[in-house]
Amino acid sequence: MIESMPESPFDAILLISFGGPEGPDDVMPFLENVLRGKNVPRARMLEVAEHYNHFGGISPINQQNRELIAALKQELADHQIELPVYWGNRNWHPLIPDTLQQMQKDGIRNALAFFTSAYSCYSGCRQYRENIMEAQVGLGDGAPQVHKLRMFFNHPDYIAASVDRVREALSEIPEQRRAKTHFLFTAHSIPLGMAERCRYTAQLEEASRLVMEAIGAFSWKLVYQSRSGPPSQPWLEPDVCDYLESLKQESEVEDVVIMPIGFVSDHMEVLFDLDTEAKEVCQRVGLQMVRAKTVGIHPKFISMIRQLILERTAGQPKQAIGFMPANHDVCPVDCCLPGKRPGGARPSTA
Repeated sequence: MIESMPESPFDAILLISFGGPEGPDDVMPFLENVLRGKNVPRARMLEVAEHYNHFGGISPINQQNRELIAALKQELADHQIELPVYWGNRNWHPLIPDTLQQMQKDGIRNALAFFTSAYSCYSGCRQYRENIMEAQVGLGDGAPQVHKLRMFFNHPDYIAASVDRVREALSEIPEQRRAKTHFLFTAHSIPLGMAERCRYTAQLEEASRLVMEAIGAFSWKLVYQSRSGPPSQPWLEPDVCDYLESLKQESEVEDVVIMPIGFVSDHMEVLFDLDTEAKEVCQRVGLQMVRAKTVGIHPKFISMIRQLILERTAGQPKQAIGFMPANHDVCPVDCCLPGKRPGGARPSTA
């Protein structure tokens, strides 16, 4: 259903995201949703629950999505685009099946889905498509068709918004020390077997390169965070904390700017893995760390979403910069296959 062409014009926008708990009582039910069908020890679930408890049991992702939806609605209204905006999450309310059911009741037939992920990989794209198709099957005949907007890692407005965030962070470093500042771009690590089945790493490298091309001649590195698999399984490296340890030992760098290029909002994995754990490493080894904000509701990012919509509704030409073309609209059958999932992997947070 998700890949078929619409029989009538698009009549809604559907924002798709991960979801997160909004209070202490939500934490364990949320994690149980994340882990359903996975052989993950309860001790590991409790370990992740502590990340949320550290912040009062609240993930900021849902509120950030509300703010994103409000900004998008205003952007569409300002440009006379009359499309209602719906919202569905994989793991917490509003859940994708409930949202599609509401869309069906509202008479929605063909929606365009915006995934809150800029990069191609199983959890950031294909799994969301699977979630949507499962919800459609549950609704039966008359379920809304859903058509994915393309991944946007090299859209000029996404890069421009990222550049602004990095420049804001760089401005916090004393001017006399800026020339020696080292930049780290972080993204969620995934198993190597999964990375080999998608263009995740290549797209991250390209987005990071494009940002640094605009910033200037500084040293930079793409690193990874939030690894959740067993030590015996190879995942994308280097880990951000391990890299920070070696950076101080092997160089004269005093200042680092960390940009979570792999995420579009400052959710739990940013707040805990970077603002807590990575910051603690920097303090211990003597590095001055500034964490750049994610694109969030930057006006250029909101404008980009509108332009992605116009590509599909009005035939607006696709925009892309750098060495790679604009990503496809319809995913190939074998795109972003998951590979074998380890039984001991702990859940991601959001």
